[in-house]
Amino acid sequence: MSTITSSLTKWQKKKLCSLFNNANFSLLFKASVHGYNSTTFHQKCNYQGPTVIVAYNKSGYVFGAFTSKDYGQTGGYVVDDKAFLFSFNDKEVKEDPLRVLCENPQNALLDSGPNFSSLVFLYNNTATVYSNPASAYKFDPQRMHGNDLQLTECEVYRAEDCGGLLEKPWRNVQWNSERRKALLSIISGWKPSVSSVKQAQILLVGPVGAGKSSFFNSINSVFKGYVSIQANTGTAGTSLTTQFRTYCIKPGSGVGHVPFTMCDSMGLEEGLNSGLDVEDFASILKGHIQDRYQFNPSMPIQPDSPHFRKSPGFKDKIHCVVYVIDTCKVKLLSDKMIDKLAVFRRKTNQLGVPQLVLLTKVDEACPLVAEDLKNVYQSHYINKMVQEVSAQLGVSLSAVIPVKNYCQELEIDPQTDILLLNAVVQILRAAEGYFDDLYCPEEKSE
Repeated sequence: MSTITSSLTKWQKKKLCSLFNNANFSLLFKASVHGYNSTTFHQKCNYQGPTVIVAYNKSGYVFGAFTSKDYGQTGGYVVDDKAFLFSFNDKEVKEDPLRVLCENPQNALLDSGPNFSSLVFLYNNTATVYSNPASAYKFDPQRMHGNDLQLTECEVYRAEDCGGLLEKPWRNVQWNSERRKALLSIISGWKPSVSSVKQAQILLVGPVGAGKSSFFNSINSVFKGYVSIQANTGTAGTSLTTQFRTYCIKPGSGVGHVPFTMCDSMGLEEGLNSGLDVEDFASILKGHIQDRYQFNPSMPIQPDSPHFRKSPGFKDKIHCVVYVIDTCKVKLLSDKMIDKLAVFRRKTNQLGVPQLVLLTKVDEACPLVAEDLKNVYQSHYINKMVQEVSAQLGVSLSAVIPVKNYCQELEIDPQTDILLLNAVVQILRAAEGYFDDLYCPEEKSE
């Protein structure tokens, strides 16, 4: 699954949200990636429910249109009394966005493309907009787009009501500094109950761009006491992780012992001979693949490879698999990706390895969580995404854990740390269940 990122700056997204009462926006289409083409637009955006088209020009205007109806490529007019055009620009940061309703909702949208009569985006399949301010929507062209009809980018988002905050949190979390210290103490004091295992081996698996490497970097940052970047991260369309990496976290920030190792794998991709192969995945679970093995998507590791461990011990095997999913992409997971995840889940079940799911980027998925991370377990939308992932992947609700990684911050934040550390505690508890299930009592330490 290729990773595409929004061009909206933080303040631009805030402006957009002000028009929709804190709706959640999921990016469906990006012209610079998918092409300025109405056919591709329909492939990506048809039957997605309410959508927002956002256009950018060199004059600093961000303008576009909203429809509450599905695109269906009918070729006819769509009646929508909720449709509107909007605009704001970089020079008017304090000004409210322009919002223009259709004078005749019968002509709100012509369903041959993103055609709002007065504004036609992807005009003639080019990076231009057709503008007719005397048509269905009446506006001042200078204020709408600065009379600049050449686009630098055009995006389409699905707009979804976040649903506000629930009356009570659906999970109870203590957000004070004492709890952060207590979580660090619990983790530092944990020891595997099998004498031959000194550290639990945690494998991170997930689609490209979901935040696997960022999760390791974030956990590492918590223990270091400052934001650290060790694993390679970014927004490329294919996996930036091409090697199997085993990362040990050095004790720090008052912690004397870190009882786990995190293993990063190549990202999952939809196509054949791309992304992490299920045979390589099985070899990792069994402890056969060693650190820095270079993945070859067209051919799994062979027993004669110098990175193939022929006789792995308990300490070399994976003790918990953690699937990392971008909360913003839950509704955009393709059937192929869900099927691939199901294959990996079955293989993990066969080997008796416990599995958890991390939902990353919760602050990007819900504006209410972006405002205050402590809203994460009161957010109606995050709760809904947890339930959807649980159903899609076939895991229990208690196995789905929302987190926020460190991405653009320069300093650590106590609330982010608490979410991350809570996730680690759940991972270690799952690993302990693996030892309890598979290892004989005589193999356990006194």
